[in-house]
Amino acid sequence: MNLIRRNISLDPTNDARLRELAAERGQDEAAVLAEALALLDSALASAIWISPRTAAVWKTSSAQRRAIPLRVGTARVESWGHR
Repeated sequence: MNLIRRNISLDPTNDARLRELAAERGQDEAAVLAEALALLDSALASAIWISPRTAAVWKTSSAQRRAIPLRVGTARVESWGHR
C-alpha cells in the first residue's frame, strides 16, 4: 500500500480520543482514522437509500429537537435529578 503523509489539526479532546482508540485496538492512529473513514463511507452510502420523505422528516424532527429554549432544556435536565 502506498502511504501519503498528511498533517491534520485536532483539538486536544479528539486527539486524546484518537490515541485512546489506537491503544485499545493495538493500532496506530492512521489505521484508526482509515477505519473511521471506511465507516463514514458506509454510513453515507446507506443514507443514499433513505427516501427523500424519510430524510425530510428526520431533518425536520432533528431541527425541532435542537430548537427548544435554553430554559426549557435546563429545566428538563434539572428534573432528572442528576448533578
